[in-house]
Amino acid sequence: MKIKQVSIRGFRRLENITVDLEESETIFVGPNNSGKTTATAAFRCFLGEKQFTLHDFSTSKLLDFDGFDPENPDNVLPFIEFDVWFSIDPDNIAFGRAFSLLPNLSDDFSEVGLRCKLEAKSAKDLWADYEANSPRDNEGIRKSLSHFLGSKKNLSKHFELNYFSLEKTEDGLVVTPLESSEGKRLIKSLVRVDFIDAQRNLDEGEVGRGNRLSSAFAYFYEKNLEKPEAEEEAYRVINENNERLTDHYRVHFEPLMNVIRDLGVPSVHDRDLKLVSALSAETALKGSADLMYVDPASLHELPEAYNGLGFKNLIFMAVQISHAHLQWINTEKDRPLCQLIFIEEPEVHLHAQVQQTFISNIWDLLNRASEDAGTPSPQLAITTHSSHILDAADFAKIRYFRRCPFAREAAEGIQRNSGTTIHSLRDFTPEPVEIEGAEATGPEVLDFLKKYLKLTHCDLFFADAAVLVEGTVEKLLLPAMVRRSANGLLSKYLTILEVGGAYAHRFVGLLDFLHIPYLIVTDIDSVDPNNGRKICRTDAAGAVSSNVTLKGFLNDVSIEALKELGAEEKANELRFLAYEMPVVIVHEGEAIAVHGRTLEEAFVYENLALVANRDLAVSVTIPDNPNDVFESVYKQVKKSGFKKTEFAMDVLSSTSEWATPEYIAEGLRWLEQTLTPQPQE
Repeated sequence: MKIKQVSIRGFRRLENITVDLEESETIFVGPNNSGKTTATAAFRCFLGEKQFTLHDFSTSKLLDFDGFDPENPDNVLPFIEFDVWFSIDPDNIAFGRAFSLLPNLSDDFSEVGLRCKLEAKSAKDLWADYEANSPRDNEGIRKSLSHFLGSKKNLSKHFELNYFSLEKTEDGLVVTPLESSEGKRLIKSLVRVDFIDAQRNLDEGEVGRGNRLSSAFAYFYEKNLEKPEAEEEAYRVINENNERLTDHYRVHFEPLMNVIRDLGVPSVHDRDLKLVSALSAETALKGSADLMYVDPASLHELPEAYNGLGFKNLIFMAVQISHAHLQWINTEKDRPLCQLIFIEEPEVHLHAQVQQTFISNIWDLLNRASEDAGTPSPQLAITTHSSHILDAADFAKIRYFRRCPFAREAAEGIQRNSGTTIHSLRDFTPEPVEIEGAEATGPEVLDFLKKYLKLTHCDLFFADAAVLVEGTVEKLLLPAMVRRSANGLLSKYLTILEVGGAYAHRFVGLLDFLHIPYLIVTDIDSVDPNNGRKICRTDAAGAVSSNVTLKGFLNDVSIEALKELGAEEKANELRFLAYEMPVVIVHEGEAIAVHGRTLEEAFVYENLALVANRDLAVSVTIPDNPNDVFESVYKQVKKSGFKKTEFAMDVLSSTSEWATPEYIAEGLRWLEQTLTPQPQE
């Protein structure tokens, strides 16, 4: 049995979400405060018995507490629902445990569902208690119902968990109440959930943290490993020779040490690991031990505090994961049919190579233990901000968490609070795209995206927005352009994707699927309409764009048509298309109409005075005659010997106050406005 899908409604920012879980590992990614940890907390509350508080209700529903009218039969107090669906193997499952979830005994036993619902026991009793214990002040004002329920005592007194079986039928979802005791028993018999938290407190800034790993090993020993047969033997071992118990630890911890070595600890030139017995016989009987680092050359032993945080984090996770798994395996009576282990931000303090191999190494650990015990492997849910972990993960196993307005507020045009939506990359099926006359199929586009993300360690899944640029020049200059033209973006998280002129539209399906705003900065690339390979000035008669990206988005790519498009025609809810537009500049007192073909050309035109006076030292010379400027700059930039990267470096090293080309500045301002919530009256 495995957990197949979970739906959560009304829990914190998770107003109404559904997330599918893989049979092996599922990767939760997304920007900060997008709901990854909240989803973990929901599992902890409903399946891990963490106590609920008022703040676990969606903020969009808190007003419903204060607006509750006991005289209005249509008023319903807020509640939180947690639906969990299990996929089952009818040939191997003991149906006795799941029988209560199949009230109609349909022929389809492939999945069963259970609902956990936190709801008021009695609205009438709650209101009576509220009125009796929230007296009005001298002005006749009573504290709100939400304030009254803010006390854990009052919330637990008036709210309870109820359980329901779920069954999918042709007529819809059938929800059948279960006895409370039966529901609690059932959920415990079906699933065990363990949590490896991100805050593992491995630093040495507080007293007692220096022996955190030693305590973890001692706890692991006490709960999972074979002990000395009798107290007398342990006392004798301690009293006669501490090394005897040290050998005892060495033998019994060897499998765990091998697991840690497989994770790459210690690496080359690192000290080895050794557990030595504590000096106190009384505490030794409780499994007390100190973790030491042993120099292989001198055999000198150092306390655990004398090593790095990444080293400790990896060991600590290995111990915690092994402990959680063994506790499930070694449950002798009514062991839950499946186990789910949450691992939060495993990348903390780990270098890139370890992050990339973390998932595969953890699976080696778990699979070996499962094979030895003859049990199925657990499921993993990993929350991460590491592009290196994503690099090693299967694309389809990624679940992208996105911030969005709560449904009620979105309908009212308000964005006070943020909710969450979740996108499963397993559901992403890109449309075919045309590339230079040839069609790339959906699978080919998907394969391209997977390879690109792996090659670039892309941080797309953690960004507020994306900027797609053609090449190195744009990528080098864009951060400086942001500072000069849209510094509100400096507080946002942007990812800059260098995709070339022919590949931007391959990303469109993914960005639209994830609902990530994006700016495309591309060149107009004018060419002779009678010879598509011969470049020409943008003002040439009948000139058209050869840019594949523009062709993919726009119906008419004649330069005249492109010049006429306004901002509203180049943008939609998520996208802005930025390419060179005509500008009027002044040189030697004369106004000149110019239109750049590429970024470098447009940049020179819009910073003409600086370039002409050599205040901006780039490899372009400006003629004195205003009538020669357009042709001269065009020819200098287009020639094969023009070094674009050197041009960008010259701009970045300049101390002059150069200007961002207006077509890029316009796109950056659009992105800044898109990412800035508009004030509400």
